[in-house]
Amino acid sequence: MPAISFPDGFQWGTATAAHQIEGGNVNNDWWELEHDPTSGCADPSGDACDSFHRYPEDIALVAGPGLTFYRFSLEWSRIEPEEGEFSRSALDHYRRMVASCREHDVTPMVTFHHFTHPRWLASVGTWEAPHAPDRFARFCERATAHLGDLIGMAATINEPNVVATMGWRHGIFPPRVRDRDRRAAVNDALVTAHRRAVEAIRSGPGEFPVGLTVSMTDYQTQPGGEEWVERLRRPSEDVFLEATEGDDFIGVQTYTRSRIGPDGALGAEDGVPTTQMGYEFYPEALEGTIRRAWMKTGGLPVLVTENGVGTDDDEARIEYVSRALAGVRRCLDDGIDVRGYTYWSLLDNFEWVLGYRPTFGIVEVDRQTFERRPKPSATWLGGVATANGL
Repeated sequence: MPAISFPDGFQWGTATAAHQIEGGNVNNDWWELEHDPTSGCADPSGDACDSFHRYPEDIALVAGPGLTFYRFSLEWSRIEPEEGEFSRSALDHYRRMVASCREHDVTPMVTFHHFTHPRWLASVGTWEAPHAPDRFARFCERATAHLGDLIGMAATINEPNVVATMGWRHGIFPPRVRDRDRRAAVNDALVTAHRRAVEAIRSGPGEFPVGLTVSMTDYQTQPGGEEWVERLRRPSEDVFLEATEGDDFIGVQTYTRSRIGPDGALGAEDGVPTTQMGYEFYPEALEGTIRRAWMKTGGLPVLVTENGVGTDDDEARIEYVSRALAGVRRCLDDGIDVRGYTYWSLLDNFEWVLGYRPTFGIVEVDRQTFERRPKPSATWLGGVATANGL
């Protein structure tokens, strides 16, 4: 018997995002940013992993080891390349993806928005445009009408807190704004967009759980850091956790902790290694964020929709996930309703401004030939899923 086991029906999956793996997404704001020499982007996404054409192989890589669901995103700019103009070809492509998941006995979890925006929306202010939430809801309604009967789970927006904070507060993501007040307005717009999207997706066809995913950090308050934690967490997490009333689940996405003292973040603790992202190697952060998401949402079921580590050491990857899952088990032991675990990511892929340098995947991708080479961690995670424990 496994030393640590999980409840019957616990879901095991992995995840990707369209722009990070598809290649050739030339009509969104990220493509534009990547080709701006002042952006600081390490690489353009280019052909990425060519998953727009190789998705059957990717889905087989999910199913082969024994994982039970695959979270992937729709590329809004492919489906609605101009405002109000929907591509039947693109919708058919994503329908083939969800159908392929079903054929492999893999539950498709569809994310309707993962960081990128069509250029036509970016040109009028993206989430600062008054009509943006309505346009997103219309897109969700149109996509659901085409795919909904095959969808297994859905997330409206991936990490809206990262979209707002990195795009309108720190100026790293499009549109590269640094303005606290404008970030607050974008937060409000994203909350509105989520609520309208939930309604649009539930209009059918199909009946499946719908929720929001939030990037969460395990903020650990050091003496004198209480005020700083509130200043950091309120606009970057809590406004979105509080927007989930009526949802079917909250998606928790966690990679590390942050120790906060009287002057803000303290950086990595002496003796704690860091990852390719510069994060502390601290898998126990997941337990802390699950507990907080459960508390802040009033007991909404939790689905871990992203957790992983950027490293070229696959043994360290297995250690990271093992320790993170031990924390998930402790949450379950305390009565927290955790429904599943998603490893980020399936493939080594385009990591936004950092390009192709960080390697999160359980599958390596040759940058020239696109050959997929599963790492030992892929087999290991599949074994965990098959045993429903470790």
